[in-house]
Amino acid sequence: MEKKKILIVDDDKDFASIAKLNLEDLGKYKVRVETKGAQALSAASQFKPDVIILDLMLPDMGGLEICKRLKEKERFSSTPIIMLSGKKEEADKVSGLDTGADDYVVKPFSVKELDARIRALLRRAGSEAEEKEIDIGRGVVIYPQRYEVTVKGEKAELTHAEFAILQLLVSRKGQVFTRSRILDYLWDTPDGVTERTIDVHITHLREKLGKAGSLIKNVRGVGYKLDDETEEDD
Repeated sequence: MEKKKILIVDDDKDFASIAKLNLEDLGKYKVRVETKGAQALSAASQFKPDVIILDLMLPDMGGLEICKRLKEKERFSSTPIIMLSGKKEEADKVSGLDTGADDYVVKPFSVKELDARIRALLRRAGSEAEEKEIDIGRGVVIYPQRYEVTVKGEKAELTHAEFAILQLLVSRKGQVFTRSRILDYLWDTPDGVTERTIDVHITHLREKLGKAGSLIKNVRGVGYKLDDETEEDD
């Protein structure tokens, strides 16, 4: 089986080396480490990683800026990014998600947890690629094989998490998914990830779908659903 490529960007050389060793010992990953932001951007283009693990604090360029630059490039717009940080504050997590990160992990953590999160991202990408295009109405079409969503013929630049949430809601149109259920779908081990994370992703997803964002309904005190009713339970 072809090994998945993981790019770790972290200026803590000891941590990065241990993470690389532990992940490669699992026998299913090929890992490259970069310690500076500028080098990471260049390495990403050359290495073409399946998942990027990005530290929030770097000496030459912040992780948020790197994430933003990567997501602005079409080739990395759907590449899963896991943000790393020693900060536990919710504001820092929200900032990471705001720039397009798909997951946020607070140090310290085990290689088992990191592997679980990587597998969750890769599993969703693999299962989505096997499905046919889905027209959900109001000009929105999902192309799982290309990992794309178009709105009235124009490509919507969704992050991996936003794409996964949309597909989950579409899979059971009209059914209400609790924030907890969505968290479980996005991450195998959602410890430390709050329900606020889901609200952030939903807000961005609605914005990127334009007027069609109203298809995603908030059911107060419960969660979210997708349907074409005109009334919204906000």
